[in-house]
Amino acid sequence: MSTEPASLARLSMSLPADLFRKLDMMVEERQLPSRSQLIAELIRHALAAHEALTRPEEMLAGTITLVYRGDRGRVRQQLAGTQADFQTEVISTQHVFLKDDQSLEVLLVQGPAARLKGLADALRRVRGVQQLQLVTTTALLPPLSEAGPGSKKGAAA
Repeated sequence: MSTEPASLARLSMSLPADLFRKLDMMVEERQLPSRSQLIAELIRHALAAHEALTRPEEMLAGTITLVYRGDRGRVRQQLAGTQADFQTEVISTQHVFLKDDQSLEVLLVQGPAARLKGLADALRRVRGVQQLQLVTTTALLPPLSEAGPGSKKGAAA
């Protein structure tokens, strides 16, 4: 990882006064050091969403967060089966039981934008899923496995 600071470019913009006031309120509420940090975050989110729509082959990483009712037939088995169909894209999952037989599940995912959207859409179609949100970023995880033929990585010394 480089220790050199990233090069910066300056941007000057004009905003309607009400939008500017709301931006400042958001910076203050999040206790951010500057408007620039918030604007950069918002731009990163917009760019990831744009990549997902315009470049379906673009590799993205992200999360799928879903809330579902566990008493609706075989919802857990259907969700697990769907995740198995996208085994290459699903890196890990975290599950917790909520009140009223509801569950919260978060999937860490990485893959082509079109595959991540396909996974989210397939999970959304499972009866009993109440909420689902896919959040992506263009920042990627490093390769999870680089071991190939003759590789000694991970071998006992």
